[in-house]
Amino acid sequence: MLPNNPAVLAHFTTFRIGGPARNLVIAQTEDELVGAVQRGDLASTPVLVVSGGSNMLVSDDGFEGTVVVVATQGIEQQTTQGTGIHLRVAAGQPWDQLVEHTIAQGWSGLEMLSGIPGLVGAAPVQNIGAYGAEIASVIHAVRVYDRPAKQIVTLSPDACGFGYRTSLFKQQRDQYVVLSVDLNLAQQQWIGGFGLSQPVAYAELAGHLGVDIGTRVPLTDARQAVLALRRAKGMVFDPADHDTWSAGSFFTNPIVSSAVAATLPEDAPRFAQPDGTVKTSAAWLIDHAGFHKGYALGPAALSSKHVLALTNTGHATAQDILRLARKIRDAVLTTYGIRLEPEPVFVGVSL
Repeated sequence: MLPNNPAVLAHFTTFRIGGPARNLVIAQTEDELVGAVQRGDLASTPVLVVSGGSNMLVSDDGFEGTVVVVATQGIEQQTTQGTGIHLRVAAGQPWDQLVEHTIAQGWSGLEMLSGIPGLVGAAPVQNIGAYGAEIASVIHAVRVYDRPAKQIVTLSPDACGFGYRTSLFKQQRDQYVVLSVDLNLAQQQWIGGFGLSQPVAYAELAGHLGVDIGTRVPLTDARQAVLALRRAKGMVFDPADHDTWSAGSFFTNPIVSSAVAATLPEDAPRFAQPDGTVKTSAAWLIDHAGFHKGYALGPAALSSKHVLALTNTGHATAQDILRLARKIRDAVLTTYGIRLEPEPVFVGVSL
């Protein structure tokens, strides 16, 4: 069922921010999705594809063009080779429903990504990740509509340009429309009737579960632990809770040179990367630059549970969110010499 005023984009974003669309299409089939984009391109009309709206900040002026809301659904098990499971999932399938389904089947690979809002089509765009896992590690292929070429193509993982919270699709978001995602999952040995997770690779999660790094746990235990940790940080979207009206983590964790990392205070988190760079914590930088949980600037605020989430307390505009984001970004740059990079896609606005 559509909202009372379906053309208002705030209804389709987890920020609950966004003005009207000139034209709105709800695409429930792949043909409808491709057709709507093709018609917009043929008419030289701007096209915005919305896939869950969980990583998007849209102008209050709305979008002067065609907004295509992805509503295709379907999970198809294509082949099974040994213990491997090959799925093709429609772009409009709700992400966490997919995760729940795979766990119910005893298939591992997505359990650490439980609770992430949005749809399957957005997952490769952002290369979603959490608790030591990334979607790129289980992607077999991504089917896309290539708008300039006017054809459907299938891209291998190597062709997708996956990196930390980025991909070819994010870097060239006006070229490709994700239609479906092919995943390779595993069916681990069963103990006591429970499928086993991938090895726990994240210290916070291991601590919550009471196990050592590298341990496999029942899939349901992994999922419940991840959901508990995400809820404690306000990272599970709840329409009734303004503290979750956000795009999740607003800034990515900075990756800096070893020389820059050496200038940080001794207690600043440091995670060495294979190429010699160092990842540090955006949350630590924000907190130590003076912005604590619940910090508010007008109707925009940091979550009361986690400083990485910028939230709409009920009546915030896109500019309210950006004003707070700029204040945080500039303070971290002044204090630590590190420029925080935003994670959401901006539509009609800029930081």
